[in-house]
Amino acid sequence: MLGWLANKLRPIEARSSGSGYTAQVMAARDSHISGRRGVAELTASVQSCVSLWEGGFAMADVEGTDLLTRQALAMIARSVALNGEAVLLAGSAGLVPAIDWDVTTRDGKPRAYRLTIPEAGGGRTVTALAAEVLHLRIGADHTTPWIGTAPLRRASLTGAMLHAVESALAETFENAPIGSLIVPLPDSGSDDMDQMRTAFRGRRGSTLVIEGVAQATAAGMNPQIGQKPDQLSPDLSKSMTRETLDAAREGILAAFGVLPALMNRATTGPVVREAQRQLALWTLQPIAALLAEEATDKLGSPVMIDTIRPLQAFDAGGRARALSAIVKTMAEAKDAGIAPADLSGAMRMVDWSE
Repeated sequence: MLGWLANKLRPIEARSSGSGYTAQVMAARDSHISGRRGVAELTASVQSCVSLWEGGFAMADVEGTDLLTRQALAMIARSVALNGEAVLLAGSAGLVPAIDWDVTTRDGKPRAYRLTIPEAGGGRTVTALAAEVLHLRIGADHTTPWIGTAPLRRASLTGAMLHAVESALAETFENAPIGSLIVPLPDSGSDDMDQMRTAFRGRRGSTLVIEGVAQATAAGMNPQIGQKPDQLSPDLSKSMTRETLDAAREGILAAFGVLPALMNRATTGPVVREAQRQLALWTLQPIAALLAEEATDKLGSPVMIDTIRPLQAFDAGGRARALSAIVKTMAEAKDAGIAPADLSGAMRMVDWSE
């Protein structure tokens, strides 16, 4: 009886398994926060590409709705560039971005969302139907069409290499004895050597060493012949760090749709214009078309988003030259007595023969 009472009064020890549902949810959440996109987004190359996306969308022309403000477009562009998707709740206050969401689907299409809306005092949870949510996705896979993938996730190997190279260079410049020397000097007393060491300025981490020549003198060698300072700075040129860093940066730029020549020091004006045109035509405008289609479906009115005209991503020089050639041809045809109808017919003949 006393044993039974002791077992009843004894506190129950509860243990949790590391492979349970809670552990899986925590691991998934940790992956979503720290490792889902990759650590390469901390580099200047990635942030430069994200800024180009953000600026291009902020300058876009929007027709058909007032909800897509410039601030909303900039947030959408940054979220899409880093996460591959952007989710915004359409309400009376406009478009409200969501920081986290769960989705239910049918036939691969979202039906309802459980959104976490950011607030200054903590997020709040909102349940909404798919018709109330703008969900922009890029790089969606056929196995999970309701999830977008960021350029860094699609090029995770290149992003990891860029992060590894820049991290190694940062640690090298922080910890390596750069600029330190081993200076050979004649031996003397310890006090004189300490004074000589303190006489050197600009020492880094006390790595400057003054080497004696007593051993060379005892061996019968002339200690003043062939003596020169030894450099302690690491020789990074043999590790091909510059080439590797440039290749990783170019790969990241290409993954974001930015021509690597745009970041080249020798880039000239025509190359910059072509890079801007490439970015607007083949990267930003298709994403803007996806967003316009999503907004048209959810807002109920035709929406058009144009990133080409505001960014002036067109060949202005080529158009000017073409117009000048047309005007010159028409003037010469008028002087020759050729009617405009005959001229247009001849042009059609030339186009047909080509």
